[in-house]
Amino acid sequence: MDNDELDDLIHLADPPGTSGHVVALRVLKRSNPGGELLDCEFVVSTETVTGRFPVGVSSFDLDRWEEALISLAGHRFVSWLNSGRTVELRIKPLSPSAIGVSISDAPSSQVTVSLPMSPPAGWIADHQARLVKARQVLAG
Repeated sequence: MDNDELDDLIHLADPPGTSGHVVALRVLKRSNPGGELLDCEFVVSTETVTGRFPVGVSSFDLDRWEEALISLAGHRFVSWLNSGRTVELRIKPLSPSAIGVSISDAPSSQVTVSLPMSPPAGWIADHQARLVKARQVLAG
């Protein structure tokens, strides 16, 4: 598997010329040949804070992300990877064009970064396509 095949499972970025906030979940690699996990890292970038948080993502987690995207399409709050053992992502719709995004690494560094974002129109459909690609990478 080439790194060219890998894509961000999550990529939320404010439009150019605004705050420049970015939250991404980068797919780094499959944990091992035939592995059941994707080695990933959350990357958070703001004007004043940049952080990286490693996380493993399983097929079960991808199913929960699909459910979260459906909830977000219905303008509902979501919490993903909320097992208490890893980094947690929370997304709260604030208005039709804004969301609040929070990354919490309570089990390890105890750091939480929360920021408002204005994702582009169609961002949920984009993330559904990213999910399909991540499942293909996991399937090998």
